Amino acid sequence: MFDHGASDEPFLSSPSFLSHCFLACLDMIVLFILEDKKQGIPIMTEHQLSLLPFYAGWGRYTQRLVAAIAPLTGEQLALRNTPQHWSIGMYVTHIVANRAWWFHARMGEGSDDLTSLELWALGVCEADVDPCHPAAELVAGLEKTWQMIQKTLARLTPADLEQVVPPLSEAERVRHAKLVEPALQPFAQMWVDRAALSGEVRPAVSLQRIIWGVLEHDIHHGSEISTILGVHGLPVLELD
Repeated sequence: MFDHGASDEPFLSSPSFLSHCFLACLDMIVLFILEDKKQGIPIMTEHQLSLLPFYAGWGRYTQRLVAAIAPLTGEQLALRNTPQHWSIGMYVTHIVANRAWWFHARMGEGSDDLTSLELWALGVCEADVDPCHPAAELVAGLEKTWQMIQKTLARLTPADLEQVVPPLSEAERVRHAKLVEPALQPFAQMWVDRAALSGEVRPAVSLQRIIWGVLEHDIHHGSEISTILGVHGLPVLELD
C-alpha cells in the first residue's frame, strides 16, 4: 500500500538513511540519559520514552498539506502534471488510505470509523479512477488519520519498534475487501484477484518499517501534489 495503494506491503526496501538518523539520535539520547543517571537525575528508559517527539515534523507537515488542500475547488483538485499522472485529489486520497491501511487495518490502531478509509484509494490504485472527493472530505481524512497516528506515536516507545505485524493472509484480504463501500467493490475484487494471481508471499514487517514507510509515502506524494500546485500557479506546500 505504500506505493500503489492496495498492496499489503510497503515500498520499503533496505532501512533508509533517515531510519539510521533516528537510531543515531536515539543513541545520543541514551548517552545523555546515562550521564543524567550518573548525576542522580531521574531518567526515562526505552520502555517509557514516547516516539512522538521524534516525529513532531510530521504533524507540521500534515498541517501544511491541509492548508494547501482546503481552499481548492473541484476543478483544481482535478489538476494533473500530465494526463498520465494522477490528479491532486487522487494523490491525497492515496495518502489518506495508506495511513489508514497501515495504522488501522494492519496495526490495529484507531477507532472503527477509520475502516471506510482503509481501502479508500482502491479505484485510484487499481484503475486510475479519480473518486473526485471534495476538499472538505480530503481534509477530514487527513486530519482524522493524523489524529490516529499522533495517538499511536504518543503511546509507542522505542522498545515497541521491533514488534512485527504478520503478513496479510488471503482470508484477511478478502475480509477487508468485503468492507468497502459498494462503489469500490469492483476494484476490491480486482485487488483480491491480482494478489491471488501473483502468488507472492510477503514477509512480516516491523513497526519501525511501517511507521517510516508511511511517513516516507506522505512526503513522496506530498511533493508531487506541491509540484502540480506550483505548475498551475497555485500556492504550494509551505515547509519550515
